[in-house]
Amino acid sequence: MLLAIDIGNTNVKLGVYDAAVLRHSWRLKSDAQKMPDEYGVLLASLLNMAGLATKDMQQAAICSSVPPLVGTFIEVCQRFCGITPLVVGAGVKTGMKVLYEDPRAVGADRIAGAVAGHHKYGGPIIIADCGTASVFDAITRDGEYLGGAIAPGMQLSADALVSRTAMLRRIEMVSPKGAIGRNTVHAMQSGIIFGYVGLVKELVARFKSELGDDARVIGTGGLASVIARAGEVFDVLEPDLTLEGLRLIHEMNQDS
Repeated sequence: MLLAIDIGNTNVKLGVYDAAVLRHSWRLKSDAQKMPDEYGVLLASLLNMAGLATKDMQQAAICSSVPPLVGTFIEVCQRFCGITPLVVGAGVKTGMKVLYEDPRAVGADRIAGAVAGHHKYGGPIIIADCGTASVFDAITRDGEYLGGAIAPGMQLSADALVSRTAMLRRIEMVSPKGAIGRNTVHAMQSGIIFGYVGLVKELVARFKSELGDDARVIGTGGLASVIARAGEVFDVLEPDLTLEGLRLIHEMNQDS
């Protein structure tokens, strides 16, 4: 079995693959202060609840946007599972040409998602990863990573609004009944959620004008479903896109 680990700024997503099938997945809070033992105990407990053990993990692959946690999870894999993971980065085969000015500046999670998206849907595609940041990636018809856009994420913007104002409080990320809020909570939900629907639609429209009107739009990330419920912005939702990309990249590197 393969343990796929996607380390994000807010969450660490874990997936267990049996061949090409994702059997289990979980989310943990990203915390650079946590010790390997703490994450190792959490991993062992999650696997145990799924009827598995750490020794069942025969291989592992990691991508990360939080550099301090890479070493932590390498140690978790080595000490708890007895395996050394593949860490996606420079020198790792991805099968995708990167046309960014500095290819090394593209996050490994973005490449993993692009690999999975192109493998499943071909090209051109636009991937909107709605998490701590809202990250948009463009993959050409020929399967080349072209570039993208980065904006503050929906939750990040909501947190900033609350922290920088005296009267506003945290809200639940659900769509209000209408755009015109009749109370403060609904007004904030309208501005944040419908506002982000507009952000996604505008960027997708601009991407399509450069990439091709037939580009398929893939939504992923923890908040993609919130945006999808509020407006018709995605052609398809793929919550496990990065994990699938890790599986594919790991497979490509087995003979390396």
